[in-house]
Amino acid sequence: MAKKQVFGEDAKSLKGSHKRMAKVIISTKNERGKFSYRETMVEQDKVTDFIQKNKA
Repeated sequence: MAKKQVFGEDAKSLKGSHKRMAKVIISTKNERGKFSYRETMVEQDKVTDFIQKNKA
């Protein structure tokens, strides 16, 4: 069975309510000189704040 599609203003309101996420990859260097990477999902509006807090 197919999903019922929503058009018009209803579709816009549903689309706007979803959180926009971004994948952020932070690299760190350990004592041996090797790099390790950590991936996190952050809300799109808070990416710059997250990067500033996690800078070395």
